[in-house]
Amino acid sequence: MRSKQWDVRVSITEEGDETFARAVLPIAGAGELAGVGRARRNPSDEPVAEIGDELAVARALADLSGRLMNITTADIAQLTGPTSW
Repeated sequence: MRSKQWDVRVSITEEGDETFARAVLPIAGAGELAGVGRARRNPSDEPVAEIGDELAVARALADLSGRLMNITTADIAQLTGPTSW
């Protein structure tokens, strides 16, 4: 059995009521792929930094996932023709 591991690096920054996240996946021989996410605290909500972090990171990972799926779909189409995904 062959095993592989991919590591995603996530960076989080905060500016006032906004939290930004960037998720980066290094891809062997192709550089890196990045997704971004943002969360903004409603001024009437309690300031809980962890919630902003979680939401911004979740959105960055979702963006990264979508970008990876687009690349994968294009790679499959090159080999087999278009897909209906």
